[in-house]
Amino acid sequence: MLVARLALGALTGFLLLTALLWLIQRRLAFPSPRAPLPDPVRVGLADAEPLTLSMRNGTRLAGWYLPPRLAPPFPALLWFYGNGETIAAIAPVLRDFRPPGTAVLVVDYPGYGASDGRASEQGLYETAELAYDTLLARPGIDPARVFVYGRSLGSAAALHVATTRTPARLVLESPFTSARDMARRHYPLFPPVLLRVRLDNLAAIKRVRCPVLVFHGSADRLVPAEMGHRLATAAPGAVEFVTIAGAGHNDGYGLGGRAYREKLWEFFERSGVRDEGRGTSEP
Repeated sequence: MLVARLALGALTGFLLLTALLWLIQRRLAFPSPRAPLPDPVRVGLADAEPLTLSMRNGTRLAGWYLPPRLAPPFPALLWFYGNGETIAAIAPVLRDFRPPGTAVLVVDYPGYGASDGRASEQGLYETAELAYDTLLARPGIDPARVFVYGRSLGSAAALHVATTRTPARLVLESPFTSARDMARRHYPLFPPVLLRVRLDNLAAIKRVRCPVLVFHGSADRLVPAEMGHRLATAAPGAVEFVTIAGAGHNDGYGLGGRAYREKLWEFFERSGVRDEGRGTSEP
């Protein structure tokens, strides 16, 4: 009887935990921090132009457009941040890592930052397409030199737009392979069949045709570097993998520093080169 009761208790606990994870899985994938757009002058981006985008259902999205310091036509970069970030949180990164002479567009996802709505996988993908089309429509943009950058969760947005549009180059930082793989790593007892979020980057990268640059921290415990390597290996075209020595999931910018920035800029400057080949390096 005691064994039966213990077994029943364990089963009940497992079912309750499974139900809880099923209910909160969207919140785990999209924590949706809120923050108003910062004062551009105070964060050192006096030229930042606030803008508003509208999704198909009318949801209002807040964004920033950073104009370049070059005469047209000029290159442009679409920036997608991680799942715990907002425009306000990454403003210093945009200031310090923004490529010279390149227009930049960054948009808060639905439910994030200063945007309205509720975060979801489909909302993330629609935002990515809308942001790309908005950037391409800006005056002076060179359509042959539109680049896409995605970090962590933003890698899913970046990969989606790279498969539905035609960017010249794609950069991924701390990318994961799929929501299923992440669940298997962090919640091994959770039945994969109950996952409502797919975020299948491994499937998406197989359809990318532009050159790809992948950054990944060697000490990333949330999204292990092995996932970044798997994505790089699956890319059908030119790809380069860069290890950020000692970096975890959220300190790549700080530990990568100048070497990270120069590698990023150099990758965009090579946008006219068609055959880069494969390689591995470490900043």
